[in-house]
Amino acid sequence: MLSQRTRYAIRALLHLGDRYGQGPIQLGEIAEAQNIPAKFLTVILSEMKRAGFVDTMRGKEGGYWLARPPGEITYGDIVRATRGSLALVPCAARLAYAPCENCVDEVSCRLRAVMLSVRDETANILDKLSLAEHVAV
Repeated sequence: MLSQRTRYAIRALLHLGDRYGQGPIQLGEIAEAQNIPAKFLTVILSEMKRAGFVDTMRGKEGGYWLARPPGEITYGDIVRATRGSLALVPCAARLAYAPCENCVDEVSCRLRAVMLSVRDETANILDKLSLAEHVAV
């Protein structure tokens, strides 16, 4: 399940993506429009800046904007930046691999085999969808 932080990050970046090229967007506007607590949004946008998704400018005319075009930021990028991995179990992670606690035999673990497939399919979908795309529900 996606964390609240990840969902807020996606919503904030979508908001900025919808206004791409319009200059800085103030934090209060994003927070109000996306129903995100301003203090939490400040932390999230700082993380998104460190990840290279957002730029910012201080001051009265300041705010936030996407550092790259919306078409260059995928949902997979955002999930990895906020969660660390797309994998549901640590032994199925590509970049944040860790053996599972209490695993009997990772090589023959059928759960790991399933979770590797889930991770790969999830990555295939999330890495193809960018902030620029509107997905029909």
